[in-house]
Amino acid sequence: MKILFVCTGNTCRSPMAEAIARKIAIERGLQDVESMSAGTSAHDDAPASDGSLLVAMERGMELGGHQAQTLTRTLVREADLILAMGPHHLERIEALGGAGKSFLLADYASHGASTRPISDPIGAELDVYRATADELEIEIRRVLDRITAERGSGKD
Repeated sequence: MKILFVCTGNTCRSPMAEAIARKIAIERGLQDVESMSAGTSAHDDAPASDGSLLVAMERGMELGGHQAQTLTRTLVREADLILAMGPHHLERIEALGGAGKSFLLADYASHGASTRPISDPIGAELDVYRATADELEIEIRRVLDRITAERGSGKD
């Protein structure tokens, strides 16, 4: 299963989400879960932000090789599940053909109980990046719980 995380610049939230999902999938032995990320307004090949890099290092994750990429119709088509950080990202994903497999991250993780966006730490202090990473980790654990439960019940 290919999960695509989408934010604006693909330098903060979505790269952290990609790395967190990869780490949790490995912890849980979910070998067929692949995570990717993209941005609706990304500058292609831009590195992850300094705050994201530092928080990832603190948590034993690697973002040093990250290169931002713009969300494209091809990325949308190739993904099985697309998780957006905010409503404007979701609108762009759906405009590129992602309707039916794209959701707000918190909405999907909570089975529709929460439609709040994931806060954007861009330009903020390191503690804000840490808080965003904590928020992402909680939601991504719930996403992987849902995927595992639906597989177990025969839903796909």
